[in-house]
Amino acid sequence: MRNFAGLVYNELLKVLRKRRILVVLLILAVLIPIFTYAQYRTVQNTVKQLGTSDWRAVVQQQIIDMQNRLSSSRVPEEWKNWIRLNIQQQQYYLDHNINPTSPGAPTFVRKFAEESLSLFLPLLVVVIASDMVSSEYGAGTIKLLLTRPVRRSRVLWSKFVALQLAVALMLLLSAILSYVISGALFGYSGWTMPVLTGFQERGGELITTHVHLVPQWQYILMSYGLAWFACAAVATISLMVSVLVRSTAASMGIMMAALISGTLLSQLAPSWSALKYLAFTNLELTNFLSGSPTMVEGLTLPFSLVVLSLWSLGSLVVAFTVFTRRDVLA
Repeated sequence: MRNFAGLVYNELLKVLRKRRILVVLLILAVLIPIFTYAQYRTVQNTVKQLGTSDWRAVVQQQIIDMQNRLSSSRVPEEWKNWIRLNIQQQQYYLDHNINPTSPGAPTFVRKFAEESLSLFLPLLVVVIASDMVSSEYGAGTIKLLLTRPVRRSRVLWSKFVALQLAVALMLLLSAILSYVISGALFGYSGWTMPVLTGFQERGGELITTHVHLVPQWQYILMSYGLAWFACAAVATISLMVSVLVRSTAASMGIMMAALISGTLLSQLAPSWSALKYLAFTNLELTNFLSGSPTMVEGLTLPFSLVVLSLWSLGSLVVAFTVFTRRDVLA
């Protein structure tokens, strides 16, 4: 057990010493202020257009805008169903006098997790994970690593554990940076603000029988827990690709193409029933927490968790089979 902990520690040090983790931190440090300022400008423009900062007026205007979109013949029927569910949810906020966009750094942290989980955070995971094994081939250190008196399976397990720890660290840093930076504009209060959760969709209708209030700090913990699960699945699949492909550039390219394709397919062909069985169309787990409608029909939180778990398990089986049997010393 002590030897395995040492392997994990060494692999984690490799991850932290690589420039890729610094690139990820730099991306977060640059883009989060941009996202914060963009949201600030959006709020200011909305107040200027409506002539009021009353959140009820803002939500009512959002409902009117969505209703106008429904009247357009150019909007596909799948999108119209999605819009109708959004209208029902916004109306629920109005009817129960709950402000869904109360300003504050905790609200920004929550929204950042919800909005970035579909593509942004998974792409950062790919940057970290795509060279976990392939970089060993490129640097020629794979021979030195595997000539040690340690089973190959333990070596790969140590890489897997170190990778998941690195993913958790990345999410923690993104939350901290989001809170610190956004608080400079929106203030740092709002942790105990009530947030609605428990919305469900059934047959194109919004079901509110299980809706309840939770403090925002609890909602944020649940959001980042689901975000970690989705990112952990992306990291596991990336590890498999890194084992199969000896080139880091090819590994990263394959994963980025798969992620972007999953996002595009969800938007371009949401009625294609087979999409719900693909890993990268099940990443937006926080949608089930917030009640945001999903574009692909048939998705539920348990279903998406099972799909991501099966893809992760399958990826691990492939990765360990190839890594332990391939003649990597040749």
